[in-house]
Amino acid sequence: MSGMRARQSMTFSAFQRAALRALAALTMLLATSVRSNFVFDDDPFQPVTQDETVAVGGVVTLTCSVKENDNSSLQWSNTAQQTLYFGEKRALRDNRIQLVKSTGTELIISISDVQLSDDGEYTCSIFTMPVRTARATVTVLGVPGKPVITGFDDPVEEGGKVSLTCTSSGSKPPAKLHWYRDQEEIQGRPDVVESNTDEPTYTVTSELTLTVTRDDNNALIACAVDHPSIANGDKRTEQPLSVLFSPSVSIQPESDLPREGEKFFLQCVGNGNPEPTAFVWRRKDAELPPLAKVDGAFLRFESLNKSDNGVYECEADNGIGMGDIAHTLLVQEEAGVKAADPTAMSTSSGVDHAVIGGVVAVIVFIMLCLLIVLGRYLIRHKGTYLTHEAKGSDDAPDADTAIINAEGGHSGVDDKKEYFI
Repeated sequence: MSGMRARQSMTFSAFQRAALRALAALTMLLATSVRSNFVFDDDPFQPVTQDETVAVGGVVTLTCSVKENDNSSLQWSNTAQQTLYFGEKRALRDNRIQLVKSTGTELIISISDVQLSDDGEYTCSIFTMPVRTARATVTVLGVPGKPVITGFDDPVEEGGKVSLTCTSSGSKPPAKLHWYRDQEEIQGRPDVVESNTDEPTYTVTSELTLTVTRDDNNALIACAVDHPSIANGDKRTEQPLSVLFSPSVSIQPESDLPREGEKFFLQCVGNGNPEPTAFVWRRKDAELPPLAKVDGAFLRFESLNKSDNGVYECEADNGIGMGDIAHTLLVQEEAGVKAADPTAMSTSSGVDHAVIGGVVAVIVFIMLCLLIVLGRYLIRHKGTYLTHEAKGSDDAPDADTAIINAEGGHSGVDDKKEYFI
């Protein structure tokens, strides 16, 4: 009897295992029959997810939620249908995948250091009857590499053409390339996109052809990558241009007022690429003065003379081309020890004339005042004189006696004064 009971127990155990296998198979069949793109608007047990986009190396968070739960567990599975988390229990040993939150109505996990292989559809399931699922698409962006500019090795002469190529690889989806001259965008040829071998990324190439001028010398030609995985300007490469051109020449005098008897020089300045190293000085229609010496870019005069007046020419050569310029030298005459500055002379002369005019005006004013005072004085005092009449002259018997009496009788006679004004 004991042996029979043992056989019955073993038979029942085998039956239980078979029943569990059949239930599991039925569960998987039901799970595959309910897709995420079939939404039950009125079903509170239907999981809800959302798609996510993340760049390589970033962190993505996957959220699955239901309105209600009948004590069934939520589960996240990866693109290979491997279970990542069943409720709060980890199912796959991948330290990049961590549990963020687990409740009866919500299961949130995160995946760090995302790789291109993590791209695809992730499934959230709830094991009700039937099993309900929802899918979330994770789009992994391939980050483009820093662009590389090729095609410019040696300087180019003015008027020549420069062909540059910009290449950036590792982007997903394909990046876009933009060309700039300093800060101004310029148009290159359309981008060429190629798929990379053994990985779902792309290599993008763009070409730019320029006819250069001397203004392009030292200009920065830049290639920048435009991609949703990076901020604008994060991936940018610059290439300075070097353009060879003949020099433009100018003559700079030591001073604007060269004076007779002084030392003086003219400097020939050439702006070219490369800088000019050979200079030739000439005097138009005449030989250089005996006391003028050529010192490379300088023409030096030991002692200026009026005979040094004339037109001087400088020619500069930098191996690419030549440039020349003329300068007219006018030597100022020496006045005293030094010829005065015409501006200073004009100012000084004006001041002297003003002072002299002021003094003359003061003198004339004083003389007029004196004449007025003197005239008024003379008018008030002119025409004053005395008349003398002797008393008793009327009684004199004759004229001689009257005269004698008049000459001797002044002492007792009153003076009579008359005033004429």
